[in-house]
Amino acid sequence: MINIEKESVLVEPKDVKPTSAYFNVLGTFNPGAMRLPSGEIILYVRVVEKIKKEEDEKHYFSPRCSGKDKCDVVIDKFGKKEMESKSEMDFVFKDGTKRLTYISHFRRVVLDRTGFKVKSIEKTPSFQGLTNDGEYGIEDPRITKFGDGYLMTYVALSNEGNVSTNLAVSNDCLNWERRGIIFRMQNKDVVIFPEKINNHYVAFNRPEGNFQFSPPKIWISYSEDLKLWGNSRPVVLSTKGHWDYARVGAGAPPIKTEKGWLLIYHGVTEHHKKPKGVEEFMKNLIGKSGEEFHTTYSIGVALFDLNDPGKLIAKSPHPIIFPMKKYEREGFVDNVVFTTGLVKDENGKDLLFYSGGADRVVTVKKIAFKDVMSSLEKV
Repeated sequence: MINIEKESVLVEPKDVKPTSAYFNVLGTFNPGAMRLPSGEIILYVRVVEKIKKEEDEKHYFSPRCSGKDKCDVVIDKFGKKEMESKSEMDFVFKDGTKRLTYISHFRRVVLDRTGFKVKSIEKTPSFQGLTNDGEYGIEDPRITKFGDGYLMTYVALSNEGNVSTNLAVSNDCLNWERRGIIFRMQNKDVVIFPEKINNHYVAFNRPEGNFQFSPPKIWISYSEDLKLWGNSRPVVLSTKGHWDYARVGAGAPPIKTEKGWLLIYHGVTEHHKKPKGVEEFMKNLIGKSGEEFHTTYSIGVALFDLNDPGKLIAKSPHPIIFPMKKYEREGFVDNVVFTTGLVKDENGKDLLFYSGGADRVVTVKKIAFKDVMSSLEKV
């Protein structure tokens, strides 16, 4: 594991007021992060609200956003006779489709220049789903500084697009213009590079599917206009028996260094038994897939060629961040560290990792840039 100089919990559910009396705040996690020209750091935190009344004698209830310009939350009801099954977070119709008992939006949080002190938390949602743009919720923002503006990718849950990745653009990181779907359904963890490479926009992404010949990989794709993406190809980060073999996905947008493009990514490890610590975690790498296994989300780092960003140069052989704290090991989803924001410290020597912990809280970890680079080994 890498040396963490300083870490803290920044936001947890009790810090955020529900949008209405119909909801309880279940989680505050997976923030997009950016340092503003003022020096302050802004987070867009995913807030998950669960409906209080999930059902009555004859119906199940599900929230959604209605409206083209503003989200008006509507509570839909469905007859229980239409259902195949029900879980804590969703219910499944007899045709195999589903609806959720929760909904997510983004809440703006402003930090001081150190990135460790919360100055303000927006009292109302700062960015919500709209009709046909995440009416069932929006998730996991990633923010890239590009030229004089900002690009934010986010996962949108909608009736037409199912689970897709959408794009919004801004001049000030406060007011956003929605551009719609850029990666169609079942493609998540999209991070856009902060500059064009060979006259193209570049993005890492993670398509999913129910049928596969090999474990999931991240992909790299290119675009001339931020709308149509192509020339896509997979990037192999792991091999069987390694800590990140079960699943990998881009975390925060890449950072340009002298040696290459630095990517923070999450890797999933599956275990027959839930590990009690780092040593047991490293001993029980089984490299298999299946819901019967316990999963751990950890953070690794990879380096890619500056001119050919799909070419892997080096990576960390082990995770640099492992869920060690109680707030990362116990929550809505246990054993999860999920970094979605990365900001340079003002001293220029450290990096600030903004992550979700156990799908419940927002954390920050301060790590020396030299230590991150030292964790890399050539491939």
